[in-house]
Amino acid sequence: MAKKKNTTTEVKDIFIHEQAITQTLELNYMPYAMSVIVSRAIPEIDGFKPSHRKLLYTMYLMNLLKGDRTKSSNVVGQTMKLNPHGDGAIYETLVRLTEGNGALLVPFVDSKGNFGKQYSRDMAYAAPRYTEVKLGTICNELFGDIEKNTVDFIDNYDGTIKEPTLLPTTFPNILANPNLGIAVGMASSICSFNLSELCNATIAYIKDDSIDLCDHLPAPDFSTGGELIYNRKDLEQIYKTGRGSFKMRAKYRFDKANSCIEIYEIPYTTNIESIIDKILTLVKSGKIRDITDVRDETDLNGLKITLDIKRNTNYELLMHKLFSLTPLSDSFSCNFNVLIYGKPMTLGVGDILRYWVEFRVDSIRRQLAFDINKKEEKYHLLQGLSKILMDIDKAISIIRNTEQENMVVPNLMNGFDIDQIQGEYIAEIKLRNINKEYILRRIEELKTLEDEIQDLKDTLKSDTKIRNIICKQLKNVDKKFGKPRKTVIVQEEEIVTITKDDLIEDYGIRLFLTEENYFKKIPLASLRSAGEQKLKDEDKILYELETTNRTDILFFSDQYNVYKMKASDITDTKASILGDYLPNLLGMDPDEKIIYMTATSDYSGFMVFFFENGKAAKVQLTAYATKMNRRKLVNAYSSRAKLVYMEKLDTEADYILMRNNDKATLLNTDMIPINASKSASGVQVYTLKKNSTVSTVFKPEEFASLDIEYYRTKKIPSTGHFIQEKDKVANGLLDQIQLNDMEQI
Repeated sequence: MAKKKNTTTEVKDIFIHEQAITQTLELNYMPYAMSVIVSRAIPEIDGFKPSHRKLLYTMYLMNLLKGDRTKSSNVVGQTMKLNPHGDGAIYETLVRLTEGNGALLVPFVDSKGNFGKQYSRDMAYAAPRYTEVKLGTICNELFGDIEKNTVDFIDNYDGTIKEPTLLPTTFPNILANPNLGIAVGMASSICSFNLSELCNATIAYIKDDSIDLCDHLPAPDFSTGGELIYNRKDLEQIYKTGRGSFKMRAKYRFDKANSCIEIYEIPYTTNIESIIDKILTLVKSGKIRDITDVRDETDLNGLKITLDIKRNTNYELLMHKLFSLTPLSDSFSCNFNVLIYGKPMTLGVGDILRYWVEFRVDSIRRQLAFDINKKEEKYHLLQGLSKILMDIDKAISIIRNTEQENMVVPNLMNGFDIDQIQGEYIAEIKLRNINKEYILRRIEELKTLEDEIQDLKDTLKSDTKIRNIICKQLKNVDKKFGKPRKTVIVQEEEIVTITKDDLIEDYGIRLFLTEENYFKKIPLASLRSAGEQKLKDEDKILYELETTNRTDILFFSDQYNVYKMKASDITDTKASILGDYLPNLLGMDPDEKIIYMTATSDYSGFMVFFFENGKAAKVQLTAYATKMNRRKLVNAYSSRAKLVYMEKLDTEADYILMRNNDKATLLNTDMIPINASKSASGVQVYTLKKNSTVSTVFKPEEFASLDIEYYRTKKIPSTGHFIQEKDKVANGLLDQIQLNDMEQI
C-alpha cells in the first residue's frame, strides 16, 4: 500500500526556514530601525522631519505661499504624491504645523477652521474637508532661493517628482520650534526658543563661537506660555550636552471678588484634562479641601481653568500645593538628537548652531555659484551681441541671404567669430529690436554684469562675507517675525519652598482613644453637627485630644513601646462609626494595649512618667523624633517598675502623688531632671516604706483641699504628708482606706 504524504510537513518546509537570530536582526530589523531613524522620527538640521518637509514643499508647489487658502483635503491629497503613508497621518502632521493648533512657537501654516488645541487632549480637530490652509509668510524664509540649487533634490517614491532633502531655512528652525520623536532605540526631544532671542544669539555665535550662550539665549520659550523655573546650572548642561531637564509651571490669577483662581497658561508638556482629572482626584480623596468646584472655561479667548475656593483660603499656598501634586508644574526633558548628514547625533545648542551655520554657508555658496553661472551665461550672450554692434547691416545681410534656416546660426558664427550659444541668442532677437539703441542699451549691461560677477566671486571666496549675509538674513527674520517671549522666566530663588507638611491639608481634628483600643480621627467641622459617639458595649473613651491634621500622633503601649503615625495618614471618620481598631492600624503585638496618646507638630515639650516604686522620669519629646519616620520605637519608657501615670507637658506642672491613699506629696516637675535615655528608670521622688507603693497620681485641681500647699515638698525624695481627715472625707478616701486595710489583713 502506498504511503500517504504528510501535507502539514510539506507546508512547514515551504514557509519555515531556520535562521540565526543575528542574521534576522541584520537582514530584517536593522533596515527597519534605520528607516524609522533616518526617514521618519528624528529631525534634520533644517528642523524638519521628512513628513513635515514633504507637506510644506507640496504646499509650496501648489502656490499656497502667495495664493488663497485651499481646503486641507486638497493639500492632503497632493502631499500623497510625496508621502504615501496615508491621508490620516498627513492631516495630523498638517494640524500640528498650523497656527490654529498652537503647538509651534513659530507656526508655518496659516489656517482657518477648527484645528484643535495642543493644550487639550479631548478637543478634536475638524475633518480636512471643513478646514482651509495656506503657507504662512514666514515660509518665505524656508523656501528662499530653493530654485537656485541651494539644496539637493531627490526623486519621490515613484520617481515622478523631485523633492528637496532639506529646506534652506534662513534661521535655525531646529531650535525655534519644539520637536518630539520616538525612533527605534532612540528618541528626540527638542525644546523651542524665542525666535528673536535665537536670531540674536546665532548672530553673536557667528561673530564669536566662544560666547556663553546662556548670556544670549536666556531660556526656552513655548507657545503655551507658562513660567519657566530658571536654574542656570541645568540650562548650561542642556546647552553643552543636549541632555537635561527644566521645570515649568502654570500661570494663574486670583479673583478675590468671586473667590476663585483662574489658570490661563499651562506647561507645554501637559493638557487641561490631565490637570482637571488630578485636581478632582485630590479633592475626592480629601488631600485638598479648599476647592469647591473645578471648571474648564476654555473658549475662543483662550485657555482657562477656574477653581472655586473657600473664603479666607490662602490661595498662594493652595497653588503651591497644586504645583507639587498636579501637572500644573511639569518638567521638559531634553534630548537634542538630530540627524547630521544622515547620522543621529546628540548635540548641545552650540554644536547645533555650528552645524546649522555650516549648512547655511553651504546653501549660500551653492546659491552664489548658481547666480554667478547665470550672470556669466548672460554676460557671454551680451558679449556676442556687442560684436554685431560693429556692423548690424552685415548681420541682417547674413540672415537675409541665408537660404536654409538651419544655416543662419553657423553663418552668424562665421561672420562675427561667435560661438553657437551666442549665435542662437542673436538669431532669436526680434526684428523690432535690431536697432542700434536697443543693442547699445543691452551692451551697457556688460559693465554692470562684470562688476556683479566679480562681487559674487569675491563673496564666494570669503567666509566672512558669507557669514555677514547669514547675519543680515537673521536680522531680517528677527525684524519681520520676532515676537516677545511667551514663557516668563522665574528665578529659582524666587520660588517659595514648601515642605511636605505644607502639602498636608491643615484643619482641626479631635482624636478619641477608647479602653478597648478603638481610635477615631474626626474633623472639627464634622464634629459640630455630630451626635453621640458610637462605642462598643461597655467601652468608654479613655483619652480625647484636639489637634490639627499636620501633627504626629504618638501611641504609648503597656509593652513599653511607642507607635507613631501622621494624622494625615489616618482616614477621617465620623462620630457614628466605631473607628479604627489600633492593633490592626498600628500592627501591634498580641495582647498589647495602648494606654496613652498625644500629638505634636514639632516635638517640643516633654513626657513625665511616674512609677509605682516612687520614681519619676522626665524625657524630652524629641527623643521620639526619628529622621527615618519609623512607625515603632521600643523601650519608650522604663520597664523596671509598674507605670502609674504618664503625660506630655509643654511647661512644668504640679502633681500630687498618693501613697496607699494615706499619704500624699505635691511636687513640681521642674524638680525632676531630664533623663538622657528615654528608657531610664528616673529619680526617686517619693520615699516609700516596705510594702507601700505610689497608688495614684493626679493634678492638684483634681484633689479637693482647702490647703493644697500643705502637701508640697521642696526637695526630693519626699516622705509625703498624711492626708488630713477633712481632705479624706472631701475626696472619698475613708472607704478606700478601710478597704485597703481589710485587704492587708
